[in-house]
Amino acid sequence: MAEIQLGAVEARFADIIWEREPVTSAELTKLAAAKLTWKRTTTHTVLRRLCDKGLFQNNGGVVTSLVSRQEFYARHSKKYVDETFAGSLPAFLSAFTSEKKLTAEELSEIRELIDKAGE
Repeated sequence: MAEIQLGAVEARFADIIWEREPVTSAELTKLAAAKLTWKRTTTHTVLRRLCDKGLFQNNGGVVTSLVSRQEFYARHSKKYVDETFAGSLPAFLSAFTSEKKLTAEELSEIRELIDKAGE
């Protein structure tokens, strides 16, 4: 599947859709007006672009995702690790934790993820 790139404003709008889907395009227009101060035409233009990119679909005025928020951000995180750390998750974690102490809860969550990945 082709990589989907979003600008900052598109990402904010996508988050609004993911938080409320399925959502009508009329409701999206109201939400975008309130949260992003967009006019109806701007909302429909950006929604059409996101649908053209294959992120969402608008069927009969009801908008749903074709790619979940988790899947979208997982792809981008993997690409970042691949490009920046030559695909090395340990190198990424080392860089991430070099200036930030992890809490006991964070360590526990990471250990749980590692255990699940090793199964």
